[in-house]
Amino acid sequence: MVLELLERSAPRLDGGLRDMLDLSEARDEELVRRVLEGDQEAFRGLFGRYASVAKALALRVVRQPHLAEEIVQEAFLALWRNPQAYDEGRGSFRAWLMGLVHHRAVDLVRREEAHRRRAESAIGDAREETEDHAQEVAEQIGRPQERRAVRAALADLPAEQREVLELMYFSGLSQTQVADRTGLALGTVKSRTLLGMRRMRAALQELER
Repeated sequence: MVLELLERSAPRLDGGLRDMLDLSEARDEELVRRVLEGDQEAFRGLFGRYASVAKALALRVVRQPHLAEEIVQEAFLALWRNPQAYDEGRGSFRAWLMGLVHHRAVDLVRREEAHRRRAESAIGDAREETEDHAQEVAEQIGRPQERRAVRAALADLPAEQREVLELMYFSGLSQTQVADRTGLALGTVKSRTLLGMRRMRAALQELER
């Protein structure tokens, strides 16, 4: 008897659910049409209805709350600027908005990954070049007959590059220690080291000719 009652009520429950979904979609479409007319209250209504679920979707992709918030803000800003982008004939507003958020989240992850790879590659290249030049200069300093040439090449460097190299090669400090000693950012120390090494190498090669 209970099973029969449930089976009889199932179509009515499904129908009620469909009616609720239809009403929700109709409400969304009404709000979007009002946004088209510049109605800020309607825009706030859409934001209140979907901001939290949109953030949850973005967070699953980007894994960082502040980035998820930015994505949601950008998606709703895009809606405000161009509400015509939503086409009622192609599906519900909710599906359109979630698709927009997901697309932006995936794009952000791809951009962040590409940026990370470029940064790692640049740091690796700079480290290799700096280490190669550092070894060359260190070898020159180790030869008594070349010390005068090295001193002359150092003297021709800009003061900020000369200071970093002298601390490294005559005081025996690492780049991190140079940064601590001078109060410079480590990235600045690395940059000045690299530029100074290039100038030193060119100067020493010129003296050898």
